[in-house]
Amino acid sequence: MKSSLVDLKVKYIHVFLRIGLMLFCIGLAPSLKAQNEGLVKRVWNSVFNDTTSIEQPKFIAYPTIAFAPETKWEFGVSAVYVYYANQDINNRLSEVTAFSFITLEKQYGLWMDHALYSDKSLWFLLGRIRLQQFPLLYFGEGIDTNGEELAQIDAGSISIRERVLRKVHGSLYLGFETDFHRLSNVGFNRLVDDPFDAPEGIRKFSNLGLGLGLVYDDRHNVLNVREGFFGEMGFLRYDDGWGSDFEFTSYFFDARYYLPTTESQVLATQVYFSEVQGGAPFSQLSLMGGESLMRGYYLGRYRDNTLLAAQAEYRFLPFPFSKRWGAAAFVGFGTVSDGVRSLDLSKFKVAGGTGVRFLIFRSKDIFTRLDVAVSEDGLGYYFFIGEAF
Repeated sequence: MKSSLVDLKVKYIHVFLRIGLMLFCIGLAPSLKAQNEGLVKRVWNSVFNDTTSIEQPKFIAYPTIAFAPETKWEFGVSAVYVYYANQDINNRLSEVTAFSFITLEKQYGLWMDHALYSDKSLWFLLGRIRLQQFPLLYFGEGIDTNGEELAQIDAGSISIRERVLRKVHGSLYLGFETDFHRLSNVGFNRLVDDPFDAPEGIRKFSNLGLGLGLVYDDRHNVLNVREGFFGEMGFLRYDDGWGSDFEFTSYFFDARYYLPTTESQVLATQVYFSEVQGGAPFSQLSLMGGESLMRGYYLGRYRDNTLLAAQAEYRFLPFPFSKRWGAAAFVGFGTVSDGVRSLDLSKFKVAGGTGVRFLIFRSKDIFTRLDVAVSEDGLGYYFFIGEAF
């Protein structure tokens, strides 16, 4: 578990250095204000008080820094941009988030996520980009892996997932889905002496998936949903006919429901299912864990053809006695198997935790979150703008 512990330490250091940097800026502001009151006031209001009118676009970026033995110093920048189409607040709030980093060990990455709505929400673009050169831990496949890292796979990866959806009626959308996944500069490093079968996909490959998706979405603010429902079902086919090195099909279902219990409290729930049929590489199997679903587990800690998971989160946005501070408590259940028929409900893994929230964009109703999650593998720390789901 040495690598897992290092990974948890990295998250811990990353989170608290970010918080320390923010507190440092807050503490420094009064002295700077005395030197240049006009400039500091504008910057302060722009970042912390969000004094721009509600219909105006909003952008914020801040530096991050972290340290770990395998990466040495890591330097990064996090950013978010939000806007209403045509600056009309009756439209849904569009958002773009980004995080980039580089380390002294020549590891680097760029993450971008977006949910973009056109005027009157006629078109909906939903997607993400992951570009990085970073090690991946492999624990084996199935729900019965013992938690020991079998291998570390060093690789450069490109992952681009995009949905282009057109409204067909009300909040129902139908559209084209695509997914591109590429691994290059792959190095497979065994971490145990006992023999095991190397997974598919430990050499350079590229896969392109094409498919269709049906989405119901009546959320107004993707980063902080107060009320509504989001549901998606669809498939992606990866085939050598359009250049894929592996041939397989991925099916997925995602349902999220948000119930306001008071003016400032929300119960959020999610059920997620995915199934891979065919010979998929290890990095495109159904993966459990990460910063959104089953927080507390390393992404890919459990992987197999089929994943079934659910989570619930209760949010105080904000507390009744505060204008900007809130909190959340969450719990998740999930399992993987080699197929739907072999899903064993008695082998569900559990993770849960709590976190604090800070209202960073008042007029846009957007919070930053710091979550601490607990699982059988230990602790996980997550610091992001916007809710997990």
